[in-house]
Amino acid sequence: MERLKERKMFYGAKPHIFLYAKKLRENMTGAELKLWETLKKNKISGLRFRAQHPIDIFIVDFYCHPLKLVIEVDGGIHLSKEHKEYDCSRTEELEKFGIKVIRFANDRVMNHIEDVANEIQKVVNSRMNELKVPSSGFRGKMQFNQPKT
Repeated sequence: MERLKERKMFYGAKPHIFLYAKKLRENMTGAELKLWETLKKNKISGLRFRAQHPIDIFIVDFYCHPLKLVIEVDGGIHLSKEHKEYDCSRTEELEKFGIKVIRFANDRVMNHIEDVANEIQKVVNSRMNELKVPSSGFRGKMQFNQPKT
């Protein structure tokens, strides 16, 4: 039963994808780390997000399995035409699994983290309603506290 749950959560990702995901977790960008501070320890609706999570042949920045929600943080490279096309086709592939993908630019995460967190909370609320995920067991409202600098 546990293996079936894992297979569903990782959508058949191969061992080499897991190894690469581990390397990415060890080398997250500044924007990814900042958003991770907001997502980790179930700070948004008591939901668990996973950083650098394998899904099939992809590694997504952040993933919440109960909501099938991916959050991507995009740096400047994502502005190129080729990368936009790749991101679009990657999103389409993920959507085939019933996964919703939302994206935020690095600078927005770095300079407006509270707005990003609020937007994520809205998507979480909408996704919970859409998938009819019970909120029992979750902490309820977002418990976001901006880190002190």
